[in-house]
Amino acid sequence: MADQPTKIHPVDIEAPPTAPLMPSDASKSDKGDPTQQYPPIRRTIPVIHSKPPKKRGCCCRFFCWTLTLLLVLIILIAATAGILYLVFQPKLPKYSINRLRISEFRLNQDSSLYARFTVAITARNPNKKIGIYYENGSHISVYYNNTKLSGGSLPKFYQGHQNTTVLDVDLSGQTENANGLLTALAQQQQQQGGIPLNLKATVPVRVKLGKLKLMKVKTRVRCNLVVDSLTASNSLISIRTSSCKFRLRL
Repeated sequence: MADQPTKIHPVDIEAPPTAPLMPSDASKSDKGDPTQQYPPIRRTIPVIHSKPPKKRGCCCRFFCWTLTLLLVLIILIAATAGILYLVFQPKLPKYSINRLRISEFRLNQDSSLYARFTVAITARNPNKKIGIYYENGSHISVYYNNTKLSGGSLPKFYQGHQNTTVLDVDLSGQTENANGLLTALAQQQQQQGGIPLNLKATVPVRVKLGKLKLMKVKTRVRCNLVVDSLTASNSLISIRTSSCKFRLRL
């Protein structure tokens, strides 16, 4: 058998040496075996991008300015009211019913009741630096159990400082179908010995602080009375009890 020719591969002498199988920075174990080292673990921290501040709109600025002006106005009003209160020291007026005179109290043929009273009302102004203007447009009425017996109005006048004014006010009215009303009045007088009446007044007034005249406001006066009787023969009615309350209506 013939020998095969030996193949010789050419070697490039100028080629660089090949890289070693074990990296140069690898360490060896106690037995001399290389140990593989891993790169250090690095934790990735997310980057938070800050948002640019939003610009306030026109509506927000308008609301802020309006709220600020409103607060300033409230503070000024409160300060002014406090100063006026300290300077003038206002007190509520007081009212009372002194006399109640009956002129007519008769039942007509059509079963209607005609009543006419004269009421003496005492108004007291306890203020030293405040005057009261009683304006036109007042209403005053006398009721029995929510049934109106008569009505009228107060005159227009000015009440000065620490003044007491007595007003004689004429009240008249007519009640339809008054047969049951007269029966109820008679039973009330017989059982309890007196008749309760309610006097209600609504009066527009203006308050004068020094030389300053304020706007018109409405006041309400409620008086509870108990009289001995309501008869035409007894012209001067005796008032057993009387109490009045004052309230301001803005």
